[in-house]
Amino acid sequence: MANPSPGNSITLRVEAPSSFSATSELAAAVGAAGAAITALDVTESHHETLVVDVTCNTTDDEHAARVKDALNALDGVKVQHVSDRTFLMHLGGKLEVVPKVALRNRDDLSRAYTPGVARVCLAIAEDPAAARNLTVKRNTIAVLTDGSAVLGLGNIGPAAALPVMEGKAALFKQFANVDAWPVCLDTQDTEEIIMIAKAMAPVYGGINLEDIAAPRCFEIEKRLRDELDIPVFHDDQHGTAIVTLAALVNALRVVGKKLSEVKIVVSGVGAAGSAIIQLLKAQGARHIVAAGRSGAIHSGEQYNDEHRAWIAANTNEEGFSGTLHEALKGADVFIGVSAPHVIGEEQVASMADKAIVFAMANPTPEIDPSIASKYAAVVATGRSDFPNQINNVLAFPGFFRGLLDAGASDITPEMLVAAAEAIANRVADDELNASYIIPSVFDPHVASDVASAVAAAAHAAAATAAASTATDAAGASADTEAAAFANA
Repeated sequence: MANPSPGNSITLRVEAPSSFSATSELAAAVGAAGAAITALDVTESHHETLVVDVTCNTTDDEHAARVKDALNALDGVKVQHVSDRTFLMHLGGKLEVVPKVALRNRDDLSRAYTPGVARVCLAIAEDPAAARNLTVKRNTIAVLTDGSAVLGLGNIGPAAALPVMEGKAALFKQFANVDAWPVCLDTQDTEEIIMIAKAMAPVYGGINLEDIAAPRCFEIEKRLRDELDIPVFHDDQHGTAIVTLAALVNALRVVGKKLSEVKIVVSGVGAAGSAIIQLLKAQGARHIVAAGRSGAIHSGEQYNDEHRAWIAANTNEEGFSGTLHEALKGADVFIGVSAPHVIGEEQVASMADKAIVFAMANPTPEIDPSIASKYAAVVATGRSDFPNQINNVLAFPGFFRGLLDAGASDITPEMLVAAAEAIANRVADDELNASYIIPSVFDPHVASDVASAVAAAAHAAAATAAASTATDAAGASADTEAAAFANA
């Protein structure tokens, strides 16, 4: 299935004989080797030779080596150097700190730092809530990981996770103007992670948990939500669930089916799978079968994991106990958040008419999308080189923008649904088709639409909570008055 990808882009500096056909011969050799040329630049021209930078997308390191060999095999051609463009982008990291205020003279320094800064410190000491307006807290979140479940790479540790967290922080800034900073912890102890997150919370307006393995991630998120006064969002769970729901809403519009009626099979019951199931249930899905490595989750089995136990109690009403492959027979929707190649052509062919397949394992999906598309009406993946990319970047920047703008301290299911609806609605009726069920991550309106929807849901939740508190207070006052009257 592997296609040339920008993630494996290289630039080869090539010395070639000076002729009118030199560049076309280089391009033909690269194409014959299966790479996709994206640029070809003559950087030097001499009386006998040309130096040409050939940039192309490959599938992996071995493919890049074949491209180099193909060029070297040309008569008079020599590859001088090969640069990996992805590694070049990461040299020195992808983030920097830039002051928002100019420090040009003593006057500026006296207000930004000592002695003037002391007045601001005292104001915050007197009213801690003032930190939200007078520090970076109002627009800054922590992207926090322990490196235990990074992308599809597994437990590679905090240092190796840092490039991913830098990338997330860059996306926050690019798409929603949220300042984010990677926090990679050199511990995978649940209590230590919770303690550290709580200790550093005064700096941040929210915490985005990232790439923490299940089931530990569930307890960490729950405890931090209970014990902190800032929102805590686990992107692998809720970000994935939001975008999956948005894509499914539109996919069902394409095939003319209803969420409450379709049979949905979910492969993977970790962080993402559990959150997807919960959000689908909240939206009215009634026929869900979830499958792990050992087959379908069902109420006839006992599970030590409370999340699998919840899935067993709230899905699969018929008590199906077979394999993933067996579950797919007659299913309308497949949602994969598991592992490469767990289903094949036969399984997709056995699904219902106008089936929907979301194969979201990264970087290698549960099934080759080109094979799935032979039978399924709508196919989506997590990859950028196929149509219908289900990408969390559609959700998390705008979601946190909305939380920060609303000054929210908690996250509710209504906010998740509002975000999903905002994303789905970015695809207009006249744009919707089997290859376009989800907007582009570069749609400039997505983040702002999500932010507005989340902020509105947060304000509504706050208003409901305030009304409930007022009602409780009024009831308590009435009880007190009644008791006083009775005693009199």
